[in-house]
Amino acid sequence: MNNPAIEARPPTYLLRELGTAARILIVDYNLLFADLLRLSLDAHGMPVLPIATTGAEALEAARFDTPALVLLEIFLPDGSGLSVGSRILERCPDTKVLVLSDVRDHKLAGQALAIGFHGYLTKDMPFDRLVNALQAALDGQVVMSPALARVAPSVEDLLVKRLTVREREVFGMLVEGLNNRDIALNLYVSLHTVRSHVQSVLAKLQVHSRLEAVAFAIRHGILRTLQNDTGDGHQDRRSTLGAGGSEERQEGPRAS
Repeated sequence: MNNPAIEARPPTYLLRELGTAARILIVDYNLLFADLLRLSLDAHGMPVLPIATTGAEALEAARFDTPALVLLEIFLPDGSGLSVGSRILERCPDTKVLVLSDVRDHKLAGQALAIGFHGYLTKDMPFDRLVNALQAALDGQVVMSPALARVAPSVEDLLVKRLTVREREVFGMLVEGLNNRDIALNLYVSLHTVRSHVQSVLAKLQVHSRLEAVAFAIRHGILRTLQNDTGDGHQDRRSTLGAGGSEERQEGPRAS
């Protein structure tokens, strides 16, 4: 059966004219909970799109209405909320996606953040804290339910785990103070490739500059994690650089 709320959705042009009146999409098969949440958010000035009860309805809503924030139940009648969220992010990269579920699972939380979700919240959160978390996510922060955070890896560690092995190498060299040219020489790649890696690192860590990335690493003790994940091999490669920063290669270029 089709969801009457989806069928009753106002025309897309009207939703666009409403602007901030169409910000949040709730995806949950539990209509009682979803309706109560919708009414509560509306009352707090956070209007909600018509509720989606399946992944298919969520994808359809995201395609036409481009919500600013999506709240996803982790288990849906037609599939995984993680899979649905991943597809929404592919179509709407500026949309913030959060899990909102009864399920407390730090592994699922890690998977969600690795995909690109902005957090994992549980339905037993006090409503005022939930509202604060949603606003923080809209502002670009990663949020985690306090109940889950007690058993989950830190948000900072999960953010770092988004990085590829090569991005972690680049991040580690940024923290050590290497410039793009020296990183390129260490990794035997072009400056353009290094710039792309640096921009990807900044985006995934949700920081805006190299300085902020270094501060992030120092503040959260991330450097040791990077060294454990990637090893210290780049220090040996860096030793082949001359004092003036020119490269004195002892071996031919290795494949990147």
